[in-house]
Amino acid sequence: MKLCFIADARSPIAQNWISYFIQRGYEVHLISSYPCEEDLLPVKSLHVVPVAFSQVAKVRVVSNQGGAHYRSLSRPLNSSIATRILGTLRHWVGPLDVFRFVSRVRGMIEKMQPDIVHAMRIPFEGIVAAEALKDVSVPVIISVWGNDFTLFAQRFHLIGALTKRALKRADALHTDCYRDAHIARHWGFSSRKLAIVVPGSGAVRTDVFCLNDTMLVPSRRWDIPQGVHVVLNPRGFRGYVRNDTFFRSIPLILSARSDVLFLGVSMEGHPVAERWIRRLGVEHAVRLLPSVRHNEMAELFRLAHVVVSPSEHDGTPNTLLEAMACGCFPIAGDIESIREWITHGVNGLLCDPNDPQSLAQAVLQALDDTELRQNAREYNLRLITERADYREVMTKAEQFYREVLKSVTRIR
Repeated sequence: MKLCFIADARSPIAQNWISYFIQRGYEVHLISSYPCEEDLLPVKSLHVVPVAFSQVAKVRVVSNQGGAHYRSLSRPLNSSIATRILGTLRHWVGPLDVFRFVSRVRGMIEKMQPDIVHAMRIPFEGIVAAEALKDVSVPVIISVWGNDFTLFAQRFHLIGALTKRALKRADALHTDCYRDAHIARHWGFSSRKLAIVVPGSGAVRTDVFCLNDTMLVPSRRWDIPQGVHVVLNPRGFRGYVRNDTFFRSIPLILSARSDVLFLGVSMEGHPVAERWIRRLGVEHAVRLLPSVRHNEMAELFRLAHVVVSPSEHDGTPNTLLEAMACGCFPIAGDIESIREWITHGVNGLLCDPNDPQSLAQAVLQALDDTELRQNAREYNLRLITERADYREVMTKAEQFYREVLKSVTRIR
């Protein structure tokens, strides 16, 4: 099978998914919607199509020493104000920019002659795929990531209109939660077409993300004092993650317990994060970490007692599943997709992502209740094995590709 992916090649989620098919020996072509390193994945061909002004984005570069930083492939946006303006511009005007690249993408795909095109996310990869291939007979699979419907299609009218067109063109659908599989019908995806619900990244590589005491990293590597309880926020800065709630919960937690240390991944040097901890006077209890490698995230999850994800929009966050696989107790925003994985008070806690007090109470409950954390750990290890093992999930995805190819070929 010859495959063409249209994806943000910088995304660990996309990389995890695409890598499986490369390792399986398929001929894989990649059209990246963002500038990226040329040797990021060993694909047959790599093309960059910077839709919706993505050419100003920065590229993640991992050093030989294990850290990571970002460099821009064009002119960097140093101002947080400029970054916010760009974000607004992308979502209001970006859909129009897609049409500049339609003929280019069509030409690339006609030259590749793939058996399947898989667009990994609706805005803007699925939109450009649908517009480029509306009169081309190649089967198209579109993935829905957590915010495609509930945030972007709902909030931005043009994205919503193009979402409907994309789902009408799609031959098959991949969602990372059952909520989005149901919502897709409202946005025009036919119930007669094939669909699959599995984690967007292909789930958890349990050889890396696992509970293994022999793999515990020394606390001093992360500057963790002895005897503290670690609360980890792995989400970085995203428009739908309420980091303001996270930071404002810290003094509330510290007022009840002084033995807690908070880690924020991909927050080192971030001006917003630095302002929050200075304003709240909690510098002594917070470590702002850089972006880290995949295996280092596993080390952090094993080190932490609690992982928090105060998001108000989400599908199935990969960090949530990875934390659960490492035995870390999860606390997340109380939204429908998360309830597909967490039963409140059984294998995690749910909170109001808009309310610092709600998050603080959940963290304190988890830290105070050792039995709850232990029971949740055992429950979650079984859950990941049953529903989110990478090899089993990707075997299902591979079979799904074959079913799509067979079904579309028969119809056409």
